[in-house]
Amino acid sequence: MRFTAATAEDKAEILALYRSLAGTEYCAWTDEYPGEAEIEGDLSRNALFCMKDGNGKIAGTISIDKDEEVEKLPCWREALQPGGELSRLGVDREYQNQGLARRLLQHGMDELRRRGFQSVHFLVCKTNRKAIRSYDKLGFDIVGECRLFGEDWWCYEKSLNG
Repeated sequence: MRFTAATAEDKAEILALYRSLAGTEYCAWTDEYPGEAEIEGDLSRNALFCMKDGNGKIAGTISIDKDEEVEKLPCWREALQPGGELSRLGVDREYQNQGLARRLLQHGMDELRRRGFQSVHFLVCKTNRKAIRSYDKLGFDIVGECRLFGEDWWCYEKSLNG
């Protein structure tokens, strides 16, 4: 598996991955979100990454997001600013339960650190028990909760400096 920046050539495969995960257990994604607009926006900011298998198939994706509604939430710790948001973490069902999500998160955090961020934060749907267990094991702190985009979320945060 190799971690790489996504390109315009990856758009259709990434969209197909997003669609394949929409509506699955624990996933808050829909047939509309995430979609082409999110892919285009992420690509325009060099903020979409994927993990590809030995044959070049996309096994998972993660994005560095720029969402003002999320950034304005009062829960993010001032001492850890600037913070960067990771989102749209998705793993193809063929590759789930093999530690790929953890690897995508680690690569995403490494990229945020390279870009000068002091912390990472993201929202996790409160019904996503699988993700919640993983993030707790990885040392993320729940620093708040919110309701956005028609869902209830836990707000997770972690320092990138140790």
